[in-house]
Amino acid sequence: MRKAMLVTGGTVGSGFAVAERYAREGYDIFITSREGERARKAADIVAEKYGVFAKGYSLDIRNESAVINIFCDIDSLERLVETVVLNSADMGFGTDPAKGMDFFTVPVEEFQRVFDTNLVWNFMIVRQAAIRMKKWHKGSIVFISSNTAYRAIPNRSAYCASKGGIISMAKAFAVDLGTYGIRCNVVVPGTIKTERWVQMKSKQIVDGTLTPIGDISDFEDIANAAWYLGSDESKNVTGAEIIVDGGMSCQLYPQIIYELKGKKEDKKYEK
Repeated sequence: MRKAMLVTGGTVGSGFAVAERYAREGYDIFITSREGERARKAADIVAEKYGVFAKGYSLDIRNESAVINIFCDIDSLERLVETVVLNSADMGFGTDPAKGMDFFTVPVEEFQRVFDTNLVWNFMIVRQAAIRMKKWHKGSIVFISSNTAYRAIPNRSAYCASKGGIISMAKAFAVDLGTYGIRCNVVVPGTIKTERWVQMKSKQIVDGTLTPIGDISDFEDIANAAWYLGSDESKNVTGAEIIVDGGMSCQLYPQIIYELKGKKEDKKYEK
């Protein structure tokens, strides 16, 4: 059995960077996406660039049969998925990303969909992976959560709560699956330089001016953390979190507040 890894939402951004990071280390790669053609194209790029076997699959939420079929197909290819990175998520924007989910008007179905994707769907995937890992007494599950699990943002209550749920679920899995040699950990990113973030330009809410380190994350920062937690480099680490947010969540408030407050004081005395 050749070692392999599976990453959900692995066609762009952090997910694709994760696929590349593992391919660079010689893993065969399986990529899922809600759009099968995008998953297949991403897999072809990885295979050609790194000389590994790669395959893409279409996978949507609320479909356990599809999850089972994917893992059965991987079995037929004689690959053992040693690592699963759960990157795909419902961002909880509702119908308008600029406004998010208004507490008083959001349909319950939209609110629930976020949990179906970020928690229930991930459980389906982890269970199928763990069934295989259990036989070999070896495996690693890596969740991609968010620092909004600890620091809420406006009109994103479903997203924040589901990301907190991921952290709790990962710890529970670490306990339940540890006896079978399966580890479970979490990467906790802050703001990432996604295409959407870049396009926002002056409307960006969080950038390097708000973090102690003076920067936010590149895709590779997330991929490197996912590699550490998913590989044997962290063989005695389980139920843990790595926060990758430039120090955003460790501070009580951004230091720029001192500067802004100082300017207000100066204007007050100018009067």
